[in-house]
Amino acid sequence: MSKSPTLTDRLYKARTPSTPEVSDRAKRGLIAYLQAQPDTARATKDLSDGTAATGIGRVALSGLSPQGLACADGCAFCCILSGADGGTITEAEAVGLHTALAPLAGQPDGRAWHPKACPSLDPETRSCRAYEARPMICRSYVSTDVVACKSVSDGQAVPGPGTLGPYHTYLAAIGLSRATLKGVKRVSTYALAEVAAAAIEGGSLDDALARARHKPAELEAELKRSKRDMSRV
Repeated sequence: MSKSPTLTDRLYKARTPSTPEVSDRAKRGLIAYLQAQPDTARATKDLSDGTAATGIGRVALSGLSPQGLACADGCAFCCILSGADGGTITEAEAVGLHTALAPLAGQPDGRAWHPKACPSLDPETRSCRAYEARPMICRSYVSTDVVACKSVSDGQAVPGPGTLGPYHTYLAAIGLSRATLKGVKRVSTYALAEVAAAAIEGGSLDDALARARHKPAELEAELKRSKRDMSRV
């Protein structure tokens, strides 16, 4: 009788639409995580809710020291969210974000400053009120030019702002986690803006997750966008 494949066996065979370098980096990180986590049930949960992918991204970010950044508290042009959902986040990040913002339910939020601003913002100071719980997209998006940030928030494509490499590794890790757990457990992603809005509007965590959950194709689309971005570097 053949032995059922382990999570590591599944991960070795997993594929994701990222550049080979990014995919390999993410896979090495996930393999290291699985080797350090002997509890299969816990490892499955952490792959499913994005805890493992987020951890890999944060560790990679902690090793960087970008120079010449113009980012500062209250400079919130990067928090004017583009697209329909404002960014792709994991379930673990969605839970953390909702938990941080739920006590602020009913208070004015960033949309009082700008209609497309993240609800996490304080509309007066333009500071993030969920800073410690901010997702990887927020942690890894940086800029060397405030004027360029304003231009991007107005819909103009200009150099200066962009996401650091660990964000792309994190996305690839989510994609690999989904491929690894196919047929075993769902790996969902969520819309940052929808989670934050639901929390500020007093919605429960379950309602927020249901409202913000992406269709599976959204992660694939984000991974392909990431691949195009990295291919231009």
